[in-house]
Formats: sequence, C-alpha cells, structure tokens
Amino acid sequence: MERTNRSRDIRQFDLDDLKELMKELGQPAFRAKQLYEWVHEKSVCSFDEMTNLPAGLRQSLTETFAFKVPTELVKQVSKDGSRKYLLEFSDGVSVETVGMPNRNKLAVCISSQAGCAMGCAFCATGLAGLSRSLTAQEMVDQVLHVSRDFGERVTSVVFMGQGEPFANFDNTVEALRMLNDPEGLATGARHLTVSTCGVIPGIRRFAELPEQFTLAISLHSAIQTTRNQLMPGVKKFTLLRLHEAIQEYVEKTGRRPTYEFAMIDGINDTNPEMQALVDFCAGTLCHVNLIQLNDIPDSPFRPSPIEKVEALQRRLTMHGVETTIRNSRGGDIDAACGQLKQRRFRAR
Repeated sequence: MERTNRSRDIRQFDLDDLKELMKELGQPAFRAKQLYEWVHEKSVCSFDEMTNLPAGLRQSLTETFAFKVPTELVKQVSKDGSRKYLLEFSDGVSVETVGMPNRNKLAVCISSQAGCAMGCAFCATGLAGLSRSLTAQEMVDQVLHVSRDFGERVTSVVFMGQGEPFANFDNTVEALRMLNDPEGLATGARHLTVSTCGVIPGIRRFAELPEQFTLAISLHSAIQTTRNQLMPGVKKFTLLRLHEAIQEYVEKTGRRPTYEFAMIDGINDTNPEMQALVDFCAGTLCHVNLIQLNDIPDSPFRPSPIEKVEALQRRLTMHGVETTIRNSRGGDIDAACGQLKQRRFRAR
C-alpha cells in the first residue's frame, strides 16, 4: 500500500464516531454501520473495497483518512509452510511476525514492542535494544497482515515475538480485546496467549482481567544464578517471588499457565538444572513447553541435543508435570526472534 501523510486512521473510530462523521458528511445514518463492518469486521485496508458505499463517499474518505497498515519489507517462506515477515510501520519502525499453518488452523506469533529492553542473553531481539512499544492497532495489524497473506482466518495468536508484553501492558490488553471482539476478528480468549519474561506486576494485573486469556512464562531456568545470566532484565523478580505470583494467578483464575523452557547445551540441560525445574513445577497446575534453542549466528549458545530434551520430558512426566516438546517451525529460515531484522540491517 502506498504511504500517506494523512494523519487520521479510520480504524481508530468506533461506531459512534462514525455516526458523527456520516452526519458531518451529509450521509444517512446507516452508512456508519456499513463503514464499521468494513473496517472492524471485514478488516479491509482500502476504501475502494467498500463496494456498498457510494463512489463519492469512498473518494471523500480516501482524501481525508488513511489505513496506516504496515509495509512488508521482507517475507521468508519455510518448507514447513511457516512464513516470517518483517513489517514496517509509518514511522519507519519495523517488527517481526510469523504465520504458522497447521492443517485447517492458522496461528500467528506477533511482536508487542519494536525491539526489547529485557536483554535476554540467547535472544537476537535483545541484542538491538528497545526502539518503542507498539500500539494495540499495530499489534492487530500484524495478525491482519498474516490473515490476508494466507487468505485464511487466524485461529490463534501468541504474543511471543519481539518485546515484553507486560512492559506494554495497556496496549497489549487492548489488542487482546480487539482480537477477541465478537464483532471483529472473534478469536476465542483461550486462543490468545501472552508470554512474559516473568514481570510480576503484569502477572498480577493479568490475573484481574475477566477474560480467559492464556498466560505463558518464559522460564528457561529454575536456578536463580543461571536465570540471572540468561535473563538479566528480570533479575529483580526472583524465582521465589515469581513462583508465588504464579500460584496466586492460578488460585484467582483457575487457569493453567505454561512455562517456556528453551534448552541450551551445557547451560540449562544439566542434571541440577533438570531437577530444579522438576522441583519448581511439581505439585502445581502448569504445563511445560520444552524447546530446542534456535541457532543464532555469532551466539555462544547452542541447542541441547534432542536426547537431553527427551530425557527432561520423561523426568517431568514421571513427577506428574504435563510436558510437551514443541516442534520448532521455520528452521530453514530466520526463525529466532530478531534474526530476520538483524540480517536485513546487516545487509544494508
């Protein structure tokens, strides 16, 4: 889509705003509902697509308002069907988004910030730092972009891309509600997952939400010294306090959190690390996702051998902890968060 200098994005208007706008333009009131359906239910990104609106009205809207949808800078397609995008917003800030098809379902992994301030040692995004947080619409736009590219309805969304969602809490919740809106994309709350590095104030606020959104915690070690080295940005949120906050979340919501555990050769796949994870999880309501770390160029970290991943799964299962080995998607493209963006800017 062509760039525009028009400052007002029509998608920021609710139905009452659109009614007032139609009144100002001398249009009948029912046009507001038609416009609302095109913008918020059918998610079009051009006034020309609104075929039941008069040509004169479409022209007037085109001259006055904009659809500030992101521009696709790069798209990589994996042999497993996954597609990774580098999307640029109107101010030049870019983020990564991934679409992951599986049979008749389409999952999307979106970014909540451009860059990240958490500084996780194994993450490509953290190497570049934080540019800015995204608006709710910019998060939703990533989902819409993937949906349009695949020509399919998105069935689930994970906030596991670039950024710490709970460092952008209000916009993240607004985006969740936009995605969940039955008059919008109507994605079920349980199919909307937010992944945090363990920002405790955010976990507590998340527990207060009435919707049944899903919580995931990037854990990566249950030994404090190891976790401090891997995830310095959440050092102040100790494992003891994190464990307490998660149990409070479970008691308040009755929902099961997921622990994400990226296995790193010689770092968090040792016998003491495995036992610490078992102790952290045993007797609690949780699910563990084990992931072989993505290889990142110039990184000192390497993925654990699959034998160690499977050994940890067996160990957790023996102690009654539900555990899944998550299949890595997009292994033949720049799969890790931040990798595609880094590659593009190194090539400039």
